[in-house]
Amino acid sequence: MTAHHPLTSAPIFPTIWRLSVPNMFAMVATALVSIAETSYVGKLGLTPLAGMALVFPLIMLQQMLSAGSMGGGISSAISRAIGSGNTAKANALVWHAVIISLVLGLFLSLVILLWGRPIFELIGGKDDALEQALIYAHVAFLGSLSIWLTNAFASVIRGSGDMKTPSVTLLLVAVAQVVLGGVLGLGLGPIPSFGMAGVALGQVLAFTWGAVYLFVYLRSGKSRVRLNFTATVHRSYFGEILKVGGIASISSLQTVLTILILTRIVAGFGPEALAGYGIGTRLEFLLIPITFAIGVACVPMVGMAMGAGLVQRARQVAWTGAGLSAAIVGLIGAVVAFFPDQWSRLFTTNLQVIDYAQSYFLWVGPSYAFFAFGLCLYFASQGAGKLVGPVLAGTLRLVMVAVGGVILVRQGADAASMFALISVAMLCYGVVTALFMYLGRWGD
Repeated sequence: MTAHHPLTSAPIFPTIWRLSVPNMFAMVATALVSIAETSYVGKLGLTPLAGMALVFPLIMLQQMLSAGSMGGGISSAISRAIGSGNTAKANALVWHAVIISLVLGLFLSLVILLWGRPIFELIGGKDDALEQALIYAHVAFLGSLSIWLTNAFASVIRGSGDMKTPSVTLLLVAVAQVVLGGVLGLGLGPIPSFGMAGVALGQVLAFTWGAVYLFVYLRSGKSRVRLNFTATVHRSYFGEILKVGGIASISSLQTVLTILILTRIVAGFGPEALAGYGIGTRLEFLLIPITFAIGVACVPMVGMAMGAGLVQRARQVAWTGAGLSAAIVGLIGAVVAFFPDQWSRLFTTNLQVIDYAQSYFLWVGPSYAFFAFGLCLYFASQGAGKLVGPVLAGTLRLVMVAVGGVILVRQGADAASMFALISVAMLCYGVVTALFMYLGRWGD
């Protein structure tokens, strides 16, 4: 584990592809979990389904913060230490990553357990839907620690250049969550139905197993980096992780806020428009993990190259990964733009809803490539520790959606106009992120 690590010298495109494929399977499986859980909750009734809608944004935010934002900060710091040949620092950073995740996981649990009711009331929860949301949230966020630790351990291992171990683990966690959530939520044989609490418990148990397994792996001699409880704690090491993870967390908050604003605005066009929009976002929940998979593969490659002083290679990795992501996701976007009904009819036979979904894909589908391009550059920038540009691009997207949405509503525009705004905002996010990357300096 020196500055001559294979990730700093191997051909870029084949290496990104090799590292990305295991991540794609794991991330897509994780995205499918949300669809399976929604199906389970739907069988419990309309009220639990409404309660799940209240909880989902916070569940998604926790996953984005622990896996994408802080996880990227962890992978970035460790990969840069490995790239510079500092093995001792890389191992010490593992313990610092665990401490950060312990604190944040416990903090989030306390926030939801103590102030969950006013938070969900603020989102719009009331009556039985609010109570169902609290039942799910109290169990799910009681296990926040297992989610934060699983994602922290996975990010540590990815930072060392090992994508297979965390990917296989997260794939098995997803399978376990689907099985346990279904059995405990709906009941099976002698096992009674625990309703919303059972579905949430399936998540907690699955991630607890994942955390334990990866903990054992990091304590063994199989891992390229090792968890050592006796490592000396340095404030600067916390800073290296939080400098990237903290700024990246702003991007995660922007994403969730953008989704909440869009949902609120589109809901004003009627339930059919909201359902059509929802069908579109379901596809995006499967496409974003593809970009995430390629992006997190770029993080250690960029980080190790930066640690070894190979700035030009680091930038080439970023551009190559972004191009690959844009090509794959853009192709899917083009297909659904031309053939939207093939996806929409998987969820509904309502012709009005299908028409709204068709309008959404017609406008937004062509912009998927730009969004994927920008999002992958965001992950690559985590590896370099240069996140200000991508975060500012995300801010622009948020402002465009919020301000533009309000203007369209006041002018009495239709849903298609709102979908066009979403498309333009995605396009601008990708272009502006690319401009920041092109004009920015990674060498200082």
